[in-house]
Amino acid sequence: MLDAVRSLGHATPDQVHTAVARRAAGVNITTVYRTLELLEELGLISHVHLSHGAPTYHPAGQDQHLHLVCHGCGTVEELPRTVLADLAVQLARERGFRLDLGHAALFGTCAACAARGAGGAGGPK
Repeated sequence: MLDAVRSLGHATPDQVHTAVARRAAGVNITTVYRTLELLEELGLISHVHLSHGAPTYHPAGQDQHLHLVCHGCGTVEELPRTVLADLAVQLARERGFRLDLGHAALFGTCAACAARGAGGAGGPK
């Protein structure tokens, strides 16, 4: 399952299940969820919520990054965590709050959707 997460980059449990089932028929989705939880506890993968559905997993060895998720078309772009570094410092200084930038997803409208007027919920049209 770790190989599946690594090869897929960002993957939901269903996508991991499909990839694993190609190599090991009979693996059920419950086993996938349990194994993904264990791999995360071991620090080998991490997750982020990119939609209202299941979490998306990616290898922990990657540079931690933020996700930009478009409401219009659903595309996901990666950004370095440093983009929010100033905010993280400000929150720590002013409120004692430690921001977890490894699990951050920012939702909005990509440039292509904005140009088409397909802003989606919460985004400019």
